[in-house]
Amino acid sequence: MKKIRTPLDSKEIRKLKAGDEVLLSGIIYTARDEAHLRLVELIGKSKTFPVALKGEIVYYSGPAPSGTRVIGSCGPTTSSRMDSFTPQLLKAGVKYMIGKGARSKEVARAIKRYSGIYFLAPGGAGAYLSLKVKSCNAVAFKNLGPEAIYRLEVENFPLVVGIDCKGNDVYR
Repeated sequence: MKKIRTPLDSKEIRKLKAGDEVLLSGIIYTARDEAHLRLVELIGKSKTFPVALKGEIVYYSGPAPSGTRVIGSCGPTTSSRMDSFTPQLLKAGVKYMIGKGARSKEVARAIKRYSGIYFLAPGGAGAYLSLKVKSCNAVAFKNLGPEAIYRLEVENFPLVVGIDCKGNDVYR
């Protein structure tokens, strides 16, 4: 298992291959369907994002209320729901994504074109993944509740490389 830390180094990223298991530590940002829609609308209006996402990791997750912990359950949502937005976000500078499930061929081509990575998080393990989150703060679109963009600090967050920067895909 490879340990990687944000900000991700492009040389290190080029060494990752589809199927590699990694433990990620550092900062990631959550964003689900509605946040993606708003980000793409901002791109269309030539406006800046409310949070700097260039070169960052977007995790397709909507954290649950936390109770007494830093964060509640925060498992991945199905990534294909973001496929229509992903090429535009990659072009705008988002480099890496975390989710679950297969992606379209168009997304795989865009990941290769922009030297990104698609990581897979274990589905059905939201409670376990929440234990890997050390801090959580809503940073954009706060009126969306769990679909707001949250800044998470994670430690040893378990992932698998789903699509590497060369376009190799564990599902194909």
